[in-house]
Amino acid sequence: MKKYLVLFSGLMVLLLGGCVKQEKACTPRSTASEEAQMTAYAVANGITATKHNSGLQYEIINPGTGATPTVNSQVFVTYTGKLLNGTVFDQSADPSRSNWKLGGLIEGWRIGIPLIKKGGRIKLIVPSSLAYGCNDVNGLPGNSVLFFDISLVDVQ
Repeated sequence: MKKYLVLFSGLMVLLLGGCVKQEKACTPRSTASEEAQMTAYAVANGITATKHNSGLQYEIINPGTGATPTVNSQVFVTYTGKLLNGTVFDQSADPSRSNWKLGGLIEGWRIGIPLIKKGGRIKLIVPSSLAYGCNDVNGLPGNSVLFFDISLVDVQ
């Protein structure tokens, strides 16, 4: 009986292993390699960017006066997300659609949004390593530096 159980287990591993989709290998870019591109975007778009030690660049438009979000906060935002070529890839003007836990969002948002308080607005230039990395995600090419204009409507 043990012999059959071991044989069955081995077959299952082979069968299930064959069903796993292999992701193509990709090479992530460093934030340092994207810094010139990010700075050029900021200059071309009139953004007076501050560089965070993570590599993120940001400009606080309005610091807000309410609660400061933490990674455990639910955040309600309006935002526009663009590629650096100006293509809008996502946006929402309805904060009720964005009842998200900050800790579950891309690292660039986890770093940038706590720099403002409820009622605040921030512009983020997010290096690919703090966004989606080298993988293509929902139509975004891998290694994409992203720009976000975010208003923090509520924090819970």
